[in-house]
Amino acid sequence: MANAEKGAAQHLADKTVQLHGTMTQGSLLRGQVPVGTEVVLDGEPVRVNKQGKFVIGFERKAELSHRLEATFPDGTRVEKPIELAERAYNIQRIDGLDQKMVSPPESVLARIKQDNIDVAKARSQVTDLDAVFTRFQWPAKGPITGVYGSQRILNGTPKWPHYGVDVGGATGTKVTAPASGTVTLAQDLYYSGNTLIIDHGMGVFSTFLHLNAVTVKVGDKVAQGEQIGTIGATGRATGPHLDWRINWRKMRLDPQTLVSGLPQ
Repeated sequence: MANAEKGAAQHLADKTVQLHGTMTQGSLLRGQVPVGTEVVLDGEPVRVNKQGKFVIGFERKAELSHRLEATFPDGTRVEKPIELAERAYNIQRIDGLDQKMVSPPESVLARIKQDNIDVAKARSQVTDLDAVFTRFQWPAKGPITGVYGSQRILNGTPKWPHYGVDVGGATGTKVTAPASGTVTLAQDLYYSGNTLIIDHGMGVFSTFLHLNAVTVKVGDKVAQGEQIGTIGATGRATGPHLDWRINWRKMRLDPQTLVSGLPQ
């Protein structure tokens, strides 16, 4: 290939927007652009790190059509349409819960409010940790007993949809970090019991609910595959299981869009 042709090919290669992930509602997508590129999703700026990497997400009932714009360092701008697949969510009925976990008494409302503040604070930082761009792995082994997006009916009362994936297991079953990161919360919360939050970078956090034991503390840096706790039934739970959740900023996303296969 002549030098001019090589240069033209490289010029085109330098102006690409790569997206990796499942194009569905509830999905987290990871992207790559040339260093120095500005990215905008549906008119809102997207954080791009020093390596040109970024993440975007789409909530449970997100619109199906979106527009991603990239402005390259030389001022050239391209648009990349995103078309999501619509998802159907099932209904999950859970009975036998202690009624105070469905309709909490006045005496615990202040605690629940403080729990929400603590969780929001634990997810408030947007760091440039690179772990979010690695391949995630299941944090526990066992059968899937609950999926993202399903409408929850608790003791006959319709409640918020379920925003995690549940993995069943005996109390004490090991729970490991699905990707490396920094622990930002390790606390007993009213609804979710012993709860752990890990920052994976770029505003993406894993949350682990209903743990029996937590084996790390706030500020710890954990490696992928390192034990962080054990499966339990603390908080609002009818039996031992792990409820694993993924948040991008304030958006609740489906952890199963980040892993492959089953947690066996």
